[in-house]
Amino acid sequence: MKHGLVLDDNPPHFDGTRYFNPPSWRPDNAVSGRTPAQRFRNILKWQLSLRPRWPDALPPQKPHTLTAPAPGECLATFIGHATVLLQFGRQGREPLRIITDPVFSERCSPFRSFGPRRVQPPGICFEDLPPIDLILVSHCHYDHMDLPTLRILARKGDPLCITLPGNRSHLEKAGLPRIVELDWWDSTQAEGARISATPALHGSARTPFDQNKALWGGFMIETQDKTVFFAGDTAWGRHFDAIHNRWNTIDLAILPIGAYEPRNFMRRVHMNPEEAVMAFDTLKPTQAMAIHFGTFQLTDEAILEPAARLNLAFQDRARPFKALENGETLALSPPPASRYPNGTMSPLWKPS
Repeated sequence: MKHGLVLDDNPPHFDGTRYFNPPSWRPDNAVSGRTPAQRFRNILKWQLSLRPRWPDALPPQKPHTLTAPAPGECLATFIGHATVLLQFGRQGREPLRIITDPVFSERCSPFRSFGPRRVQPPGICFEDLPPIDLILVSHCHYDHMDLPTLRILARKGDPLCITLPGNRSHLEKAGLPRIVELDWWDSTQAEGARISATPALHGSARTPFDQNKALWGGFMIETQDKTVFFAGDTAWGRHFDAIHNRWNTIDLAILPIGAYEPRNFMRRVHMNPEEAVMAFDTLKPTQAMAIHFGTFQLTDEAILEPAARLNLAFQDRARPFKALENGETLALSPPPASRYPNGTMSPLWKPS
């Protein structure tokens, strides 16, 4: 983590009733002229129009199995969409296991027979998941907050769920025993790791009546040996500069690359692959993993397009930013020596 003063990296984002995206973090400093209700109507009109359709399923992929990490190693397994299993190896004890935005349901929808249906199965069967220590939930959209999945995780163990303000009321319906809400830049210590909430440019709703009543964001995960950034759902913007100013050493960045067409209004909430590469270049992580593509059809781009465009963006350079198959694992090797040789992480940094 970088220590130093960062000016204006926490602009207002709550008006007392609803959360909003700070205009100063938009690339064009633009404020949307549409009300939440108008935006909802536009999205509904688009969704009911004649749109390109993905296939019902893709050819089966080769099976993948989970392995346990060595001490100091981090294994990041792409389960599908925004669900990633992170395993941090620890000396003399079980690995720390964190899962992001867990969704194992057949549909990401409030309805069992209507709404975006899964085109690819989870890369790891739910029954094969090891015990989970921490659940990170970035926001309350149905493709990121899946209450049926969370209910089963709550019954299987005693995981701590970390999210952002306004989401507790949703998560309590899943029976999660422990929930912590963090505003942007706030941190908590859990299971020997520090989890910090980071800003994003997005939105939230689970009904037509609760637009932006809950905050959205990402998470920075700091352990003894690794720093991993999970961006959640976000558009491209200047908030990535603010994140890099606070954490100038990131081992792995998990960045969304899909759900970007039609561009005229999706650009305000989702990055396309080229913008994800811009985020990668701003954050300067050692490696990056793509998420938010190829599982649920949320928008109009072709199913294989995001990964293809990501590969094209890296055709003339090394490719540390990868779009994995569901179930594939990216391994981060143990460092030569602990990042915190005295056995403790650096103190929480806050601007003066």
